Amino acid sequence: MGLWKARTDLGNDASVVAGLARWRAAFVTAFLFLLAVKLALAAVMQPFGDEAFYWQESRHLAWGYSDLPPLTAWLIRLGESLAGHGTLGMRWPFLLLGSLLPWVLVAFGRRAFDARVGWQAGLLCLCLPLAGSLGVMAMPDVPLTVAGAVAMFALLNAMDENHWRDWLLLGAALAVCWMSHYRAAMFIVAGLLLLLLTPRGRAQWRRAGFWLAMSVAALGLIPLVISNWQLHGAGVSFQLVERNPWRFHADTLVQPLEQAVTCTPLLYVALLWTAWHSWRRRGSGPWDVIALLSLTFIVVYFVAGLFADDQRFRVHWPLPGYLPLLAALPALLRESNVGRAWRVVASAGAGLAFLAIVAGLIYLGMASFPGSARRLGAARAVPTSVLGWRESADVAKMQLAKQPAVLVADNFMMAAELDFEFDGKRDVYTLDSPLNLRYGRAPQVALWGTDETALRRMHQGASVLLVVDEYALRERNRASWLGSLCARIADLQAMQRMSLFDDRKSVAFYRGKLAGSLGPSTSRPEDCVAWRNAMASER
Repeated sequence: MGLWKARTDLGNDASVVAGLARWRAAFVTAFLFLLAVKLALAAVMQPFGDEAFYWQESRHLAWGYSDLPPLTAWLIRLGESLAGHGTLGMRWPFLLLGSLLPWVLVAFGRRAFDARVGWQAGLLCLCLPLAGSLGVMAMPDVPLTVAGAVAMFALLNAMDENHWRDWLLLGAALAVCWMSHYRAAMFIVAGLLLLLLTPRGRAQWRRAGFWLAMSVAALGLIPLVISNWQLHGAGVSFQLVERNPWRFHADTLVQPLEQAVTCTPLLYVALLWTAWHSWRRRGSGPWDVIALLSLTFIVVYFVAGLFADDQRFRVHWPLPGYLPLLAALPALLRESNVGRAWRVVASAGAGLAFLAIVAGLIYLGMASFPGSARRLGAARAVPTSVLGWRESADVAKMQLAKQPAVLVADNFMMAAELDFEFDGKRDVYTLDSPLNLRYGRAPQVALWGTDETALRRMHQGASVLLVVDEYALRERNRASWLGSLCARIADLQAMQRMSLFDDRKSVAFYRGKLAGSLGPSTSRPEDCVAWRNAMASER
């Protein structure tokens, strides 16, 4: 009898080891595949408009900027300092950080449950589209999300073992969050709710390590305080006031549908099911950490989204809330009382999500090459805001070679893209477009001395090459803006017009003379050649 039990245990141990090896192999295979694809994309994709502006910020290192804390710019500067100017040069630090995220989830799953769950959590992280693709572009959400995941892991350890190293890691990770984005505040809100609503959480207030962590985390606020003092509160004002109407708009009730598409529907349903079961078990660890951190991001962002900014891309905001659920899901599914249907939903959801992320990366790859990009753009399958920048810079270079002039863009995004393509080797100015205010960049370009006021001060009477992105503004603002260009640049003469994607994106090039002050604006936009040319293309 004892021999049979020993052989049975040995067989079970061998089965566990073999199963563990299969999950580890699946994770490593998927990880290496996605890393190779993301590396190729990071090297060939044109800079996204915001990404190009972050690159501009990296050319002016500071404690912070009118739109963001400093870390994104610092990482881009590091990347190009070591690898040279270019898309891969600025993106490789973000690619490296993004590639760490699934490994952090492996560690979290192992710590919360066991090694098998750890590898499964890492694999699910690779399947979740926004998490698996993280790092392809140089965006602030990369360090924010990775540092937030590290904070989650450190908090779980600290609450269990109360070691100083875990509290220090928690504080350092939260400091990095503060240096990445103002949305770091949500991690603080999630932690506060955990400390108020759970028994283990309330016990942390009496631990010296917790206060050490908060002291270290507060160091990450220093750059924000300094930069907002220098910019007269422009960063806080933009993030909390200017970009948010703070009034209810019913169209944002579709947020759960947006999240279902973003996560893929079946996996989203499985994650919500996991969040509910985690909440029911919140009285003990690790379920208290998982429940409060995940539901805070999911629920609070949903409620805030009903009143906050609905004009910009924001489906990525709840991503940190899904991460702890990726570890809890496989742990729940292996329990004997869980129905087979949920295992099918979760397995099918993970498989479809992985196919979705592969398809998404292929789509980005197609958008990176001129031929396929033209077809996608013409089919309205890709936003025009991410295309046509290199072509615009090529025309600008040709025009400047024919006749030197001061290079001016009609908005900050076009200016940033031109600056990137010129490798920062010539001044690129921006007119005071409404787009600059809408994205919180007007104070920053004014500080750099590249706005319209500085342009008039430095180059009064100079010849100008004006590059106009005719569809940068919404239709309701487009006519008045295009009509104002003749008052901003005197003797405006059309030189060339570039139409892309069946005229979904058009960039016009004009020459003129810069007056010392803004001239009188015509009451009729149609009197300006810039307006007439743009409208003629729409007929």
